[in-house]
Amino acid sequence: MDQSSRLHEILELLEENSSCSIADLAQRFEVSEETIRRDVRQLENTGRVRKVHGGVRLPDNVFEAAYHQRINENAQLKRQIGLKAAEMVSDGMTLLIDSGSSAYWVAKALNKVRNLTIITNAIEVAREMTGRNNARVYFAGGEIYENYCSSFGPETQNFMKRFTPEIAFFSIGAMEAKRGLLDYFLPEAELKQAIAPLARKIVVLVDSTKFERHGLIRTFDFKDIHVLVTDADPGPELRKVMDGVEILIAGKPD
Repeated sequence: MDQSSRLHEILELLEENSSCSIADLAQRFEVSEETIRRDVRQLENTGRVRKVHGGVRLPDNVFEAAYHQRINENAQLKRQIGLKAAEMVSDGMTLLIDSGSSAYWVAKALNKVRNLTIITNAIEVAREMTGRNNARVYFAGGEIYENYCSSFGPETQNFMKRFTPEIAFFSIGAMEAKRGLLDYFLPEAELKQAIAPLARKIVVLVDSTKFERHGLIRTFDFKDIHVLVTDADPGPELRKVMDGVEILIAGKPD
């Protein structure tokens, strides 16, 4: 794994756990502790982490910023993915939009569609859609996780299970040919798994930086989804295991 991927995953782990030890990170990534210390110094220089004795943690003010940071990472790619995904939506549909950063860009792209019903657990998606073109917005309550600006848990699942959306839009954290569609945060993965079967069509949104990236939790097998929207061709190995999945590439005709 190159340093860029490792830095990304360190941040994902910190968003889930708030802090990690240098020793645990070195063991996880199969590198020396000195390599992890160099990684931590680089992240600290950007203000994204704080060094502590024997480990690293998120700064005290990072939690709300973490979600908005993810929204703005690779924003141009995600915007194009959102626009492509929005082409599937027509007036009057019922949609489920999850808490991922790419899903937020789908909501942003729905500015010309009218009379939608939106079910979401993401505060920013609810805010984006409320009052727009006669949309009805249902926000799933439950415990709100600050660093995700979203609700998760049994109450969230139970509320969302009351609906049968025509399309469910899910962002995904990573994708591997051998392991499927992956995430880093267990409550998020569990929510997706619980509500996906209720949708007529399951659409996964993933930018090309997530191809063949390691993830902690397998959220879906490729056979569980109907459509994958991305910004680049996933390549022959991923295409082979996605036989039967419609692949839409932003910026290219269907």
